[in-house]
Amino acid sequence: MPERLREHAANPPEVPPVPRDAATIVVVRDGEQGIEAYLMRRQTSMAFAAGMYVFPGGGLAASDVELETPWVGPDAAEWGRRFHCDPDLARGLVVAAVRETFEETGILLAGPDASTVVADTSGAAMQAARESLEAGELAFADLLVREGLVLRADLLGAWAHWITPAFEPRRYDTRFFVAALPEGQQVGTMSREADRADWAPLSEVLRTVEAGEAAMMPPTVTACQEISKLTAGTVVAAAAERTIHTVLPELVLVDGEPYLETNHGGPA
Repeated sequence: MPERLREHAANPPEVPPVPRDAATIVVVRDGEQGIEAYLMRRQTSMAFAAGMYVFPGGGLAASDVELETPWVGPDAAEWGRRFHCDPDLARGLVVAAVRETFEETGILLAGPDASTVVADTSGAAMQAARESLEAGELAFADLLVREGLVLRADLLGAWAHWITPAFEPRRYDTRFFVAALPEGQQVGTMSREADRADWAPLSEVLRTVEAGEAAMMPPTVTACQEISKLTAGTVVAAAAERTIHTVLPELVLVDGEPYLETNHGGPA
């Protein structure tokens, strides 16, 4: 990391790339060693965050914003207030977060009505739907209509907002959500973007990152640190008490050494 940062500090881009809107969900459950999150290690061939452990998520698709998605829970205007953006973008962020999580894990934050949630997504039809969504052959709104489901926005909490530093060639303007694993659901086949994926106690995750045994970007580490103090049953309520601040790390030199400085209190 320091070598790469030195290179960017010496050759900053004249015009930073425009970040793409994206969304991710920290899906958690309670385990024997405390709260766990589902983490995926991105393939080393990926153009962005190669080899890094990440939460499920990805960029917005046009259909996330343009189509009318069956929905219950807090409306787009409320999500816009939480994330300080317009309602249309907020709606797309919620849909993208739930869609990408289903694509990459099989976890589906949706149900037949406002008080129920899908208990099992392991069937052949749902697994085929994951592939069709990933290939862009099926819109998430159309999947929900076909299956008689509604997106359960009440199962989500707004957690954080990070923007990729200006020097990166690929940049994302990412909103972080939190959610507890719905009862009865299990993770399906691993996403093709990952070479490893599993539930991991956040206490152990932070130890391995500190020891240099696992690689994570600052937004992922920060989320793990904050959520490690909670339980799966309290994470959405805790999110409701948070004030979302936009974090845009900047490349700075400290005693000649490059660091990513955030407004979370210092170098990352």
